[in-house]
Amino acid sequence: MAFDHDQILVEQKLSATIVILNRLKQLNALSFYMVSRLLEIFQEDEANPNVKLVVVKGNGRAFCAGGDVAKVVRDVRGGEWRLGAKFFETEYKLNYLMATYSKPQVSILNGIVMGGGAGASVHGRFRVATENSVFAMPETALGLFPDVGASYFLSRLPGFFGEYVGLTGARLDGAEMLACGLATHYVPSSELSLLEESLCKVESIDPIAVSASIDKFSQQPVLKENSVYHRMDVINKCFSRKSVEDIISSLEMEAQSKADNWISATIQTLKKASPTSLKVFLRLIRESRLIGVGQCLVLEYRIVCHMLQGHHSKDFFEGCRAILIDKDKNPKWEPSKLELVSDTNVDSYFSKLDDEGWEDLKLPKRNNYLPKYAIAKL
Repeated sequence: MAFDHDQILVEQKLSATIVILNRLKQLNALSFYMVSRLLEIFQEDEANPNVKLVVVKGNGRAFCAGGDVAKVVRDVRGGEWRLGAKFFETEYKLNYLMATYSKPQVSILNGIVMGGGAGASVHGRFRVATENSVFAMPETALGLFPDVGASYFLSRLPGFFGEYVGLTGARLDGAEMLACGLATHYVPSSELSLLEESLCKVESIDPIAVSASIDKFSQQPVLKENSVYHRMDVINKCFSRKSVEDIISSLEMEAQSKADNWISATIQTLKKASPTSLKVFLRLIRESRLIGVGQCLVLEYRIVCHMLQGHHSKDFFEGCRAILIDKDKNPKWEPSKLELVSDTNVDSYFSKLDDEGWEDLKLPKRNNYLPKYAIAKL
C-alpha cells in the first residue's frame, strides 16, 4: 500500500543516509512493513561504498514507542501465531544487523524510546539523547518481556541496573540514559539540525571521526536530584538477588527501615506485572551476561514464540487487551502469583518449540563485526 511507504522516509545527504520513522499517530511504533524496510535499507547501505554512515530519527514527539504488538496480537488471535513470529523474526534480524554493522549508525533519540525503539537504536554505535528523551522497556506490564536484544544490552549496564530497568519498566530521561550508557552522547534538541548537517559532511566510516562530529554539540547534563541513578546502592543490593521473590522481599525490608516513596512504588510496579514475564526475564538477563548478542536474540525468539503460541500462559494477550486494546489497565494474569510460576514453567520458555516446521532464529552470517557498545562502567 502507498500508505505503508510513508512510514519510513529516506534521504540521501552527501555521504549519509537519513532514515526517518514516520508513523506519527502511533508514535512511530514499528509495523511489519517498517522492520522489513529498515532491514532492507541497512543491508543496501552496508554494501554501498558511497554511504559512510546511517542516521536514524523519528518524526514528531517520539523516536519510536515500540513494536506494533497490538497488531501482532490481532493476527495471533485470528489463529495466525506464525504471522506474529514472522514479525519478531524480522525485527530480531534487524537488531542483529545493527549490532554487527560495519558502518556507524547514529540514532537521534529526541523523544520516546521504548521497546522495539530501543532495539532499533541501542544496538547502533552512537545514541544521542536530548532533554526530551524518555527510555523504557515496559514489556513485563504487557505480559511480554524486554526483547529486541535487551537481554544483551541491559545485562551490560552497570551493576544490576539492567535488572531494575527490565523488570520494572522504569522510565529514564536523557541524562540517566547517558549516565548508564544507553546513550553515548547528550545534545540539546536545539542543536540537532546543526548536528545532522555536521554528520552528513563526515566522509568516513571511522567511528572516531563520527564521534568528533557529535562531540562538537555534546553536553554533560546534570542528573536530577531525585534521579533513580542516585539509588544504585539500593538497586544493586536488591536486584542482585537470586529470584524475583527475593528481590521484592529485599525491597520490602528496605521499606521497613525507612519511608521511601520510590521503594514503595517499585514494589507495587513489580507486584502488578505478569509473574511469568518477571521470572522469564530475570532468568534471561542472568544467562545473557555470559553470551553474545546473536545467542541472546536466538533465546529471545524461542521465548517470544512460546508466548505467541500461548500454551504455557496467555499473559501476553491478556496484557495487550488490558493495556493497549480495552485499556482497563486491569490484567488478570495466569498464573496469578510468583509462587505459582515454577522453575519448570520457566524452563519451558527456553526450550525449542515442538511444532512442525518451526526453527530456531537463523541469523545472517556476518564478517565477525562485534558489537561496539560504549556502555559505562562495565
